[in-house]
Amino acid sequence: MNNTYATKPSDITRKWYVVDATDVVLGRLAAQVAKLLRGKHKPYFTPNLDCGDYVVVINADKVKLTGKKLTDKKYYKHTGWIGGIKETTAGKILDSRFPERVIEKAVERMISRNPMGRQQMTKLKVYAGENHPHAAQNPEVLDIASMNSKNKRSEL
Repeated sequence: MNNTYATKPSDITRKWYVVDATDVVLGRLAAQVAKLLRGKHKPYFTPNLDCGDYVVVINADKVKLTGKKLTDKKYYKHTGWIGGIKETTAGKILDSRFPERVIEKAVERMISRNPMGRQQMTKLKVYAGENHPHAAQNPEVLDIASMNSKNKRSEL
């Protein structure tokens, strides 16, 4: 008789990955990062457990958007006051003080909106430049740009 394997929290091992976002298309990068954060790449993936790994994204300010998304893609926020809706474009955010927010929002919208999704998002570390403080964890380099020819855009 076959027994169904159920993953226990003690069975979960976490790895660290570092991803270079230079010239990588935003949506394709976010999809791969969300898969790693959820743990869907592991054979013992369980939907009700946080099986995911840690992901460090560097060079977030050099990510690419296809088409006219730099000017046409809008991000909205509300101040909480009447008529207090504010909008900005992806291009303005990438040129501003915190360009890593574009990647954080893209990944956040691919993760479940529940307590486990918020827990998984804490394992995402995004940095605008080349440097990151996670060298002690010995992160494994994951080259998303070379996985598919459509993942990298340099002429845009």
